[in-house]
Amino acid sequence: MNISARPILWLGLAALLLAACSGGRQVQNDEYGTDNQRELALRMSGSNPATSGIVVFGVDRSRDTAGGGGGGPGGGGGGMTVNAYLWRATLDTLSFMPLASADPFGGVIITDWYSPPQAEAERFKATAYVIGRQLRSDGVRVQVFRQVSRNGTWVDAPASTATNSEMEDRVLARARELRSQSAGR
Repeated sequence: MNISARPILWLGLAALLLAACSGGRQVQNDEYGTDNQRELALRMSGSNPATSGIVVFGVDRSRDTAGGGGGGPGGGGGGMTVNAYLWRATLDTLSFMPLASADPFGGVIITDWYSPPQAEAERFKATAYVIGRQLRSDGVRVQVFRQVSRNGTWVDAPASTATNSEMEDRVLARARELRSQSAGR
């Protein structure tokens, strides 16, 4: 074999190996009809909020027949799921702010900076944590960050702790509303 042909042979083998690794189904964004992250996050939460939670790592604990029935010790479940009502309610409650990222598997929603029309010299950002599978008052935490404009520069400023609690209360109220709507169907 010619010495100059060896690198080409190795490149060909590497290309074949990479092609073999991509045996899964490719999903295009146009299949969903939108590139909007909020829509994708809502789809990830499941179209039916009556489900108990989001399936994580391919494990649906509600179908676990190995005993234990959950993700606790001896439960056989792997990964964490979040409550679908809380997830959807959090997305709905924070929908007035631009969405930066949403991780339905970890239960974290991060918004981008938002300036209210009546107060353009300040802006807000929120991070929400949806915790666990049950619809409980301690199942969501919202942290609001605030900045004010001083001489053309954004400077961190304290946000009221009441704002965090108010956002959490709104999420919980919306989650209860979603649950009652799905029970009425």
